[in-house]
Amino acid sequence: MTRNIPIGEAARLSGVKAPTIRYYEQIGLLPAPPRSEGNRRHYGDTDLHRLAFIRHARELGFEIDAIRALLTLHDDPNQPCGTADAIAKARLAEVEQRIRSLQALKVELEAMVEGCSHGRVAGCRVIEVLADHGQCTHQRH
Repeated sequence: MTRNIPIGEAARLSGVKAPTIRYYEQIGLLPAPPRSEGNRRHYGDTDLHRLAFIRHARELGFEIDAIRALLTLHDDPNQPCGTADAIAKARLAEVEQRIRSLQALKVELEAMVEGCSHGRVAGCRVIEVLADHGQCTHQRH
């Protein structure tokens, strides 16, 4: 069944805001939908499925170019999945690096809080470290 869903309803059903839907159309992630006589966009089930795919990929932190490549693969399911695997592995490496960075940040924040004298700002370790990056225990965070 093909539905003629206006953009507001497509936004509600997909969880993607209407301006973002228009943006995805503009950059070619979502094909331009047919329009009514009043020039209103109308979306179908295929569009909603594609929007859900894009939304989920964005939630997982994939960049637009990676999503574009994944959608190209999605549109031709008979291809080998090596490219999709490579894209996912690259994203995983980014996440692992971010985790390492966040762990270093956690250690730094713990040291700042632990070093706080709970006195006046003049002796506050948090303010001192933020004012002088050289006092950080980790240079990369």
